[in-house]
Amino acid sequence: MAASICRTLQLTQRNCLSLKCAAAPLLDVQCVQAVVIPVRTKKRFFIPPAVGLKEKSHAEQEARARAAGVVIRQEYMERAINISCTAGVVDPYIPPEGDARLSALSKEGLKQRTEQLRQSAASQLAVRKIKDHDPEFSTKEFAVRAQEIFIDAHLALTQFNKEKLHSLVTERCYPEMVRGNRYKTLRWRFVESLEPPRVVHARCPDMVSKGNLYGQVTVRIHSRQTLAIYDRFGRLMLGNEEEPKDVLEYLVMERHLVNPYGRWRLHAKIVPAWAPPKDPIIKTVIIAGPKLKPEDEFESLNYEVPKPKPVQWHK
Repeated sequence: MAASICRTLQLTQRNCLSLKCAAAPLLDVQCVQAVVIPVRTKKRFFIPPAVGLKEKSHAEQEARARAAGVVIRQEYMERAINISCTAGVVDPYIPPEGDARLSALSKEGLKQRTEQLRQSAASQLAVRKIKDHDPEFSTKEFAVRAQEIFIDAHLALTQFNKEKLHSLVTERCYPEMVRGNRYKTLRWRFVESLEPPRVVHARCPDMVSKGNLYGQVTVRIHSRQTLAIYDRFGRLMLGNEEEPKDVLEYLVMERHLVNPYGRWRLHAKIVPAWAPPKDPIIKTVIIAGPKLKPEDEFESLNYEVPKPKPVQWHK
C-alpha cells in the first residue's frame, strides 16, 4: 500500500513539474525540483496467497507461511473414548429363526445346528477367559443375575433414577434407554418368567491394547411383562397396564474384566430380523368444545366432554 501511494505521488509531481518547466520561459519563474517523501501506512497483517499455492506441498506452504509471519494453528485429531465399556457388540449373536424350533432333518434346521455348534465352540473359549479374571463366574447363576439387573434397570428407568440407572447400564446403553422419555410417563411391570433364563453366547474381545479384555455375554430371557406409555397430557400412547404380553429378548451384558472394581451391566439388546413389528403409537387429537356466546358461561351449560377415540398413526 505504501509503495502504491509513493508511486501515485511521484506521477502527480512529475506532471506538475513538467507543466511548470513548460511555462517557466513564459513566466520567467525558476523551477524548483520537488522532493518525494514516502508515507508509511498501516502495517499489513494479511498477505494474499501466491498463485499456484495449492500445487505446492504442505511442508512448503508451512515454510512460506512462517517466512511471511503467519501463524498456523496445529490441528489435533482427537475423539473422546470411554474405556469402561465398548462402543458396540463384538460378533453379535444371531438368534435362529423360530427360536431354533425347526427340524434338524430339514436344510434350514441343519444350517441352524451348524451355526450353533460354531458359536458354542467360540463361546466356551470366551467363558474360559472370563473365568480367569472372575473365578466365581457360572453360566447358570449369571443368567439369573442378568435377569435381576434387567428388572432393576427398567424399574429405575420408570422412576427416572439416573444414579441407579448408571450403575446398572453401560455408557452406551444409557442414552438409548432415556432418549425421548423426558415428557412421558412410563408404567412397566415384570409379571413372571415363562422360561428360566440361559446364556446363549459369550465373547471376550480386547480394545485399545492387547490384554485390555471386555466380557460380553448374551442372555436369553422369555418373560411376561406389561408396558404403558403416557404423554405429558396423560393420554395413552403405547401399550396397556392391564394386558400382559409374552416377550422374548436377547440381552447383552458387559464387564471390563481388567478392572478389579468392574461389574456386569446391561450393554445392548439384540433384535432378530424375524421379530414381529412393534405396535403403532396411539395419538389423540384436540376435542372441540361448545361455541359460547359472550353472555354464556361454560359451567352453566353442564356440557359433558365426550371420551376421545384414539387415532392410530402408522409410519
